[in-house]
Amino acid sequence: MPADLVIVYHRQPYEEVEEGGKIVFKENKSPNGIVPTLKGFFGRVEKGSWVAWKLSDTPATPDFERVVEIEDSYGKYSVSRLPLTEAQVKSFYHVTSKEAFWPILHSFKEKYDYDPVDWPTFREVNWAFAEAAAAEAAEGAVVWVHDYNLWLVPGYLRKLRPDLRISFFHHTPFPSADMFNVLPWRREIVESLLSADVVGFHIPRYAANFVGVAESLFDIETGPRQPVNPDFIKEHVALSERRVAEQITYNGHDVYVQASPVGVDLDYIQSKAGTDETTRKARQIREDLGDVAMILSVGRTDYTKGGSDQLMSFERILDENPDLHGKVRLMHVSVSANRNMTVYEGIQNEIEATVGRINGRFGSFDWTPVTLMSRAIPFDELVAYYRAADVAWITPLADGMNLVAKEFAACRSDNRGALVLSEFAGAAIEMGSAILANPFSHKSMDRALLQALNMSEEEQEHRMKHMRQTIAKYDIKAWAEDQMKGFSGKSGPL
Repeated sequence: MPADLVIVYHRQPYEEVEEGGKIVFKENKSPNGIVPTLKGFFGRVEKGSWVAWKLSDTPATPDFERVVEIEDSYGKYSVSRLPLTEAQVKSFYHVTSKEAFWPILHSFKEKYDYDPVDWPTFREVNWAFAEAAAAEAAEGAVVWVHDYNLWLVPGYLRKLRPDLRISFFHHTPFPSADMFNVLPWRREIVESLLSADVVGFHIPRYAANFVGVAESLFDIETGPRQPVNPDFIKEHVALSERRVAEQITYNGHDVYVQASPVGVDLDYIQSKAGTDETTRKARQIREDLGDVAMILSVGRTDYTKGGSDQLMSFERILDENPDLHGKVRLMHVSVSANRNMTVYEGIQNEIEATVGRINGRFGSFDWTPVTLMSRAIPFDELVAYYRAADVAWITPLADGMNLVAKEFAACRSDNRGALVLSEFAGAAIEMGSAILANPFSHKSMDRALLQALNMSEEEQEHRMKHMRQTIAKYDIKAWAEDQMKGFSGKSGPL
């Protein structure tokens, strides 16, 4: 049965586990995250389908199932799996997407590497995704494509199936024309996106940047610049935008440009944070720490996350404030983003060396200033750390949204704890009650952490209440409703 909604995303929507010599599909361990959120949309349609890639060195063998039927707590849906070889994955994902696109999207031009890019393979993989989506979609269906590694899918899909309504959502930042146009394939990429009916971004700044890039490359017409939702305007935040054009016309085709920040599943997170088990774990963490203020930093090992910059800020603070020795402890979670890439291995080595230096300089027999965790922490365990922390220190150099900051606030029903947040994280335009820091400024970083450590309970409560109201208003359900409006062609205020 053809699907009314086809979601195109590089990851499969389940975990493959071997049991008794057979591969079985297990539902994602945590309902929190983008994959479970997307699967939730299948409950709104009669038939849903998901398109993803699967590593396979023998795609032509008869036992490779291209389409599998899944039934889990989200309902029944099919998954169309594209067999990609290890060489294709390395070229399409590790090289082109991560070494060429990723640094430009996050405005790290110095990290950009054009030479190893195999553009024909990127086209080939995107064409395979488009073909699979076209085969799954019913007449007039919605096809929802996700993220930059599938930039060319809308253009190919429009040629294959002009009857479809195509939506594309961008989960990373989108830079200005001066940065984006470094990419030699800029026209092909943007022309593909202009084939969609809806192009969505987290925040108005990224939407405005996309419109600017399109204007720089093509003769387009833009609708009037509409006022941005006042909830997303913070005068003191670098990513604030006041007006954005919400429609582009190119070659007679209208494209709705949508800005809608993805939220968290507040009800789910609060239910996990409020269990007796979480309370027990949080209490144990506090008892193990003793009379020490706990600073929690959670992120991936990636140059965009600013892990080394954050650690050096902590080192300066300890150097300049000896009264804090033995009184604070940084729990630094830095999970490897991709072990197949040498650039990330170098960052991990730098983080480990900096942690070692800090502990060597300032530590004692009964006090370790920094604890580094490089493993992924299960969400059930992470919520206990959120509940136990005195300060959440989230200071990426660039970030499309950052849900860790929202998760921390969602866990703090006690209205305690301070959040230090980079003003270059998309979440900063919503969470203006956090202590905002400029991660490119040593003074700003150091001052923000000291302010958080010295914050009164009264001020913590005032700031946390405001942040919790915001994430409740713009939770994952609100994001879902915005996406549905886009699917149906109903534009709304940014």
